[in-house]
Amino acid sequence: MVQFTLFGWTHIVLLCCVVQSHLIIQNCFEGLYWLLYPASMVICNDIMAYFFGFFFGKTPLIKLSPKKTWEGFIGGFFATMVFGVIVSKTMYQFKHLICPVEFDGSSLVISNCDPGYVFNQQTFNLPAGIQGVLSIFGVSWTSISLRPIHFHGAVMAMFASLIAPFGGFFASGFKRAFKLKDFGDLIPGHGGVIDRMDCQFLMGTFVFVYYYSFIKSVSVNSVLQIIYGMSGESQLDLYQSLGDHLSSRGLL
Repeated sequence: MVQFTLFGWTHIVLLCCVVQSHLIIQNCFEGLYWLLYPASMVICNDIMAYFFGFFFGKTPLIKLSPKKTWEGFIGGFFATMVFGVIVSKTMYQFKHLICPVEFDGSSLVISNCDPGYVFNQQTFNLPAGIQGVLSIFGVSWTSISLRPIHFHGAVMAMFASLIAPFGGFFASGFKRAFKLKDFGDLIPGHGGVIDRMDCQFLMGTFVFVYYYSFIKSVSVNSVLQIIYGMSGESQLDLYQSLGDHLSSRGLL
């Protein structure tokens, strides 16, 4: 029985620490933006929920964390949404944050990339239903111009303020089980570094899944990264196959 218990704990540690750390590292390789932006929203939500709860909190939110209140939870949500828009507009201006790390054949470098569609201004046609609703208020918009990152940022802000805090609730239950208030006392009123990371793993996993599901697109650079990682013999085979294919299409 003891062996099965240790076996279970080993897999939980691997799942909660090793796997999620790997996903966060993959986010870093796609650009520091995908690490710093989500992490900053979790930190903002945590701080603003604390302040809203401190000044306005009256309704308990969850028994696992007695000091958490509905007022703090809702206030943190709106503050995080506003923060997400402001920070997004600031961070995407820096290429060294949004450009992925690439392998040039000998070392890892931050490329001088084209930001891509997600960071560039795009025009989207509004559905007929939304146009009909706007026309009631005298607004005759048929399209809207924005950067897709604003929409994706709003989704991440909602996750950071509505779902990620449950990682903190889990940590609170863990601390209560061992009769601990915080994992540390480095930051007055907030605990230590570990207390600040209880939501980050959950947020990092979500960003990884969301990015690879809805944002990442195949580019020449991403294909080259795969080719650079192949053996010399495989690269020659690919070169020969690609040459034959292009020749058959009359491109060579």
